[in-house]
Amino acid sequence: MDLSEVASVSTAAGAPGWDARLTLGYERSAARTVLTRREHMGPLRVQRNLYPEGGGTCHTIVVHPPGGIAGGDRLAIAATLGESSAALLTTPGAGKWYRSLGRPASQSLEFALGAGASLEWLPQETIVFNGAMADMETRVQLSGDAAYVGWDIVCFGRTASGERFARGSLRTRTEISRDGRRLWLEQGRLEGDDSLFASPVGLAGRTVCGTLLAAGRDVPAELLAACRAVPVVEGALAGITRLPGVCIARWLGDSSEDARRWFAAQWALLRPVFHGGSAESPRIWAT
Repeated sequence: MDLSEVASVSTAAGAPGWDARLTLGYERSAARTVLTRREHMGPLRVQRNLYPEGGGTCHTIVVHPPGGIAGGDRLAIAATLGESSAALLTTPGAGKWYRSLGRPASQSLEFALGAGASLEWLPQETIVFNGAMADMETRVQLSGDAAYVGWDIVCFGRTASGERFARGSLRTRTEISRDGRRLWLEQGRLEGDDSLFASPVGLAGRTVCGTLLAAGRDVPAELLAACRAVPVVEGALAGITRLPGVCIARWLGDSSEDARRWFAAQWALLRPVFHGGSAESPRIWAT
């Protein structure tokens, strides 16, 4: 019996599921960003804070000790950044959504950025097991000239073991606003074995999809051209769209590693505009 089956048995037996919340607050103190608030409930917490770039940007590793999300689990992460603070949030490994016998699981992200603040949400990939029922919501509120960059890489099924996403559902909602005005809203729903998995207007037969959103700045034409020139591996599809205040990068393929490399290259190009410094990959990615 694998972990997804264990999770399903627990759900079927009436286990209530984890109710976990992590609340973070960052403030600028002289030339340093400091984590001034860290509250957690349930199995969701900060593993470490690191400063590989010096004190200006705080790299925070967010960990969910159970290792996966099962039916009935509810996870929430909220981060508030004070004026001119800068934080990069990532995870130590892939997120896993286990199969459910009928109860959905949810993850809510709520980010609020003060003027001049910069937040980067760069988790490792998410694996949605066959039979999972996953709801993911992200809300980002920018004030003034705050900037946000975030990505999500989703793998449907455990393809290495021959598993397809034939049952279950994935629902997503992402909203970004600046000073109360909406910059971006996207909602999606995919059911297991949906025709969109094979459709050219959907996943076109691929098993990995990803989106990077960079908001709060206008991307100049020369930077957009450089982003579009980043090579794409054979068999994958990728594209970049520029809208007022938002840049959107999309990926379709069959390898989460290829997706992350492509998104990391986009991030490296965009970071000087959205963050003000060159890209410094989180150390946890190399472990």
